[in-house]
Amino acid sequence: MRSFILIVGCLLVAGSVFGQAAKSPRQAKVMTLGVFHFEYPNLDAVKTEKKDQISVLEEPYQSEILAIVRAIKEFRPTIIAVERNPSKQQRIDSLFQLYKTNKLVLAKDEHQQLAFRIGKDLDLPKIYCVDNMGRHYDSISAIFKDDERCEKMFSYTDSAFVQDQSSKKVSSIIDELLELNNPNSIRDDLSGYLMGTFKYEEQPYDFTGVDFQTGRWFNRNLRIFRNIQRIPHSGNDRILLIFGAGHLNLLNYFFEVSKEFEFVSPLPYLEKAKKAVKK
Repeated sequence: MRSFILIVGCLLVAGSVFGQAAKSPRQAKVMTLGVFHFEYPNLDAVKTEKKDQISVLEEPYQSEILAIVRAIKEFRPTIIAVERNPSKQQRIDSLFQLYKTNKLVLAKDEHQQLAFRIGKDLDLPKIYCVDNMGRHYDSISAIFKDDERCEKMFSYTDSAFVQDQSSKKVSSIIDELLELNNPNSIRDDLSGYLMGTFKYEEQPYDFTGVDFQTGRWFNRNLRIFRNIQRIPHSGNDRILLIFGAGHLNLLNYFFEVSKEFEFVSPLPYLEKAKKAVKK
């Protein structure tokens, strides 16, 4: 009987230890705020004509931005990351410190208009740069060096899918961000990366277009996700990621399935900002 009791006791202890080991660690919360690029660099596939570009430094856009800042601050982020390459970290650090000491007039870009303002108000030490341009296969890099092959690939269109390469004029920043961060819009956006150039073949049944998009988009966003993982953080942190909305079609999915992070939608906060502006 004594041996039986000892065996049962050991099993209970072992089960308790195993249960503790198997228990998932606390997840850091991550809010992804997808935006259009406020300064209109027009580096993306979708371009905005000059006549359709707005100045976010003017009204009513400044009031909207301030409402967004106030609303997002309620998420209480402890870490803010933006779409800038880590090679720019020193410059971003310098500009952010100037802004924190009231020595910088904010430029148009969303990193300064949103991230700097939120970071300063919450007294965060820095804004993290986590962008990456991805890595292409050698076969695709060779195409980039050949003007004729490059032109053929980029001029390819899928007759069953012609994507609009222009962008409409933004009448309300908040309404635009509500649309860009809508799950249906995000899902539809990803479909575009599986058509068009994705289907381009230099030779029948090769994977030229697939390999191009692998580096251009899928590898790029996986590297961005890895850069976010590299930021020192714990389960108590609340990370705000401010990025071009196109990236959400992969990044949001990564956060949703990750055991390290808990995805938080910005939509309720944007709705609150919209109500504040209407008052």
